[in-house]
Amino acid sequence: MKNETLAALYEAQRMTFIQALRQIMQIKSVRGSQQADAPFGRGPRAALTAAAELGKAYGFKTGIVNSAMAYIQWGDDDQHYIGIVGHLDVVPAGETDWHFPPYDLSEKAGRLYGRGILDNKGPSIACLFAMKLLKDAGFQPKRTIRLILGSDEESGSADVPLYLAKEAPPEFGFTPDCKFPVVYGERGIVNFNLRTPITDDSLDKVATITGDQASDHVPDHLQATINDKRYTASGIRAPSNAPELGKNAITTLAKELLDEHAIHGQFANYCQWLVQTLANQHHGEGLGMDFADAASGRLIVTPYQLQKIGAVISLRVAVRYPVTYQEHDVTRALTAAVFPRTQITVIRSMPGILHDKNDPRLAALTQAYEQVTGREGQPVTTTGATYARKMPNIVAFGPSFPGQKGIAHKADEWMDEHDLKLNMMIDMNAMIRLGAMDK
Repeated sequence: MKNETLAALYEAQRMTFIQALRQIMQIKSVRGSQQADAPFGRGPRAALTAAAELGKAYGFKTGIVNSAMAYIQWGDDDQHYIGIVGHLDVVPAGETDWHFPPYDLSEKAGRLYGRGILDNKGPSIACLFAMKLLKDAGFQPKRTIRLILGSDEESGSADVPLYLAKEAPPEFGFTPDCKFPVVYGERGIVNFNLRTPITDDSLDKVATITGDQASDHVPDHLQATINDKRYTASGIRAPSNAPELGKNAITTLAKELLDEHAIHGQFANYCQWLVQTLANQHHGEGLGMDFADAASGRLIVTPYQLQKIGAVISLRVAVRYPVTYQEHDVTRALTAAVFPRTQITVIRSMPGILHDKNDPRLAALTQAYEQVTGREGQPVTTTGATYARKMPNIVAFGPSFPGQKGIAHKADEWMDEHDLKLNMMIDMNAMIRLGAMDK
């Protein structure tokens, strides 16, 4: 279909789409306690139910698999299908101030706000609505298209094995949870816990180190209580795969404690090591792991959690390494660079993935992107981690456009309605092209 036709389909039902999106956005689908029919909590499970009900109302076949993933299917072949895999769970709103209600859909000057509008409720519901618009327009794909919506992507994608235990995997498809153009490679990810025993008395007067610290973002606020005095470090929150867009409160706190002469002995030496090896050295320069390759660029390292546990300092670090390197390359370099006596434990390990960039199915996605945007769309790699690592035969495709980075997982998460409309047009174009391909 021509771009003008795709755009007209959206405009004709824009308010229906906005209302459906608002309904999903208002569900606080943050991971909660496990229950029999809600393995990742009531919020994520409620989002699956609401999306499936929308799909049924639009005339599609729907189901919820092991209470973990919902599907909305266009066609009758349950074994051989094109899969589009999004997720409806979201990260918590965080402690930072929002200017808009985080668990709602707000609009100002053409920009949409709310937790999940970009990651990943907005793009997921756009895919559902793309199916509806094409169906309403009389289009019928030759191949079955199944939209699969998950509820645990943000916490490790434990929903995917539960889905695959009962359902056949897609033969090919995409996840709208990364960026454009089509992504043919994702970097390896490894998270380390570095436990350093402090054997002198320098931790005795350190009561606590607290703050909003999680692996998905650069910490922006930390407090340390030492000798009954509170020290506060403020940074700038950013996604952990884009630390250069933020300011890390961990290294900021270490420098402040040194500048204030608040600490001494081994703990002071440790904080000096923190500053020297990690402050504003986002590519592993201070750790001797400044790896890079032509396909995916430079390694990224992000310290994201600092704690005092008895007489031990625990530091957690996330590393995203280029596609042509291996985890053992990173571990070897880190072992040589850590503070003396530090014990290294791997707490998350996700090897990189690499698809054939000349695959004709990737070419179909490239053509869908290029037709709608008029931009060159050669396949790219990413620092992110998507369902493509867990769901077979899936690549990342959308929703962010080149130059858009560091929006998700922050206060006032946003996406321009114009860009969401373009996503829907690209999705429709992709469904038309993939739906017409032979098995």
